[in-house]
Amino acid sequence: MQVYSVDAIVRIISHFAFVYLAFWGLRALRLDTLFKSFQTAQIRIVILMFAISLGYLTSSFFLEILNLLKNIFLSIV
Repeated sequence: MQVYSVDAIVRIISHFAFVYLAFWGLRALRLDTLFKSFQTAQIRIVILMFAISLGYLTSSFFLEILNLLKNIFLSIV
């Protein structure tokens, strides 16, 4: 029972960390210069949604790699 709660906390922290990293990276691209200046709210929402999807996918990828490595090492032992 305790293992599931630790796994859930690690997954939540991983998702939030990768979403933050994706948002931080997307802000460096300066995508707002490509759009009209009066649409800043919509641009921020699109960047946020893209950061959430990119961060979630990246986090899921790394968590899956860790899970596969854990299964490999558990099968060896």
